[in-house]
Amino acid sequence: MRTALTDLLGVEAPLVGFNRSPGVVSEVSRSGGFGVLAATMYTPEQLDAQLTWIEQQVEGRPYGVDLLVPGNVAHGDPADLLASLRAQIPDEHVRFVDELLERYEIPARSRPHEQGGELLANFDATGVEALLDVVFAHPVALVANALGPPPATMVERAKASGVAVASLVGKPEHARRQLDAGVDVLVAQGTEAGGHTGTITTMVLTPEIVDLAGDAPVLAAGGVASGRQMAAALALGASGVWCGSVWLASHEDITPDSVKRKFLSASSSDTLRSPARTGKPARQLRSAWHDEWERPGSPAPLPMPLQPMLTGDAWDRIDEAAEAGHPGATALESYYIGQVVGAFAELAPAAEITRRMIDDCAARLGELGRLGAESAVRV
Repeated sequence: MRTALTDLLGVEAPLVGFNRSPGVVSEVSRSGGFGVLAATMYTPEQLDAQLTWIEQQVEGRPYGVDLLVPGNVAHGDPADLLASLRAQIPDEHVRFVDELLERYEIPARSRPHEQGGELLANFDATGVEALLDVVFAHPVALVANALGPPPATMVERAKASGVAVASLVGKPEHARRQLDAGVDVLVAQGTEAGGHTGTITTMVLTPEIVDLAGDAPVLAAGGVASGRQMAAALALGASGVWCGSVWLASHEDITPDSVKRKFLSASSSDTLRSPARTGKPARQLRSAWHDEWERPGSPAPLPMPLQPMLTGDAWDRIDEAAEAGHPGATALESYYIGQVVGAFAELAPAAEITRRMIDDCAARLGELGRLGAESAVRV
């Protein structure tokens, strides 16, 4: 299955597996796809350790890294950016979260929450450079930026290292900006996807981006969790697929079991796009958390990075309590997930998911080829 993407990255199949779990990333690469580590909440030291571990597992096979580098870094006192940002969170929002947790009787964590370094690494200019230092000290084949055009320094360093640069787009105008910034691979992410998305569907967006991309490979993302959907993306002109949600149904994924149980019982209509977790619209499993933020009189979510700073401790408490079976926490529990969650029937090894998608895609493409040949004979 050879495409412009497989030629660029040196992989067997045009399947990119995006996940925050090193175990998933390594298994995707070991199984013929291309694993990408979602490194949006790592300190440089943590990222170095994760990449070192992945390299030991993939044994020379290519893999990539996805960073969250916003176009505008956080603004505050450079001497103490974390405290400066916290001071910008209104008391009204702090009270709202405290009262919400009290109403659902969420207990305190067994260990205090210590948020800071991993968040600032992605929003402080100095922290971003430190993360890039780690990335380019490892033999990555691709680096992606999760929010907007990548900074010039990322593109320059990638080009100098022979590393491909990818970036997500949700509109045609996004693609134009990304190409102007020097991006090599465009990920056309439809609204069906989990995490931060726009409002255009994958079926509509992918051919629009393909028509704009020229020689740059385009990956379809959003609503791709099977070989049939992978084949459909290739039929739209994509050079491959970028999959995230499907790995949340794998054994290797580190999402808490309490969340995975909710995934397995959810339908495709049980997700929503909401800024209530990060400050930007992100698709996730709907829960009582979102109902509370949408009630009349509730405060509007804060912009990124203030909203995750406001809610970080709350989510740690919810996750821990839900894992212990706490009913209030279970009602609030959620995570980022695309509409393909409705297809989740059981958990499986990431390698099995990878191989099944690749094999089913090849089978479907073969069926379509035979259908085309039969149609030509009839004509």
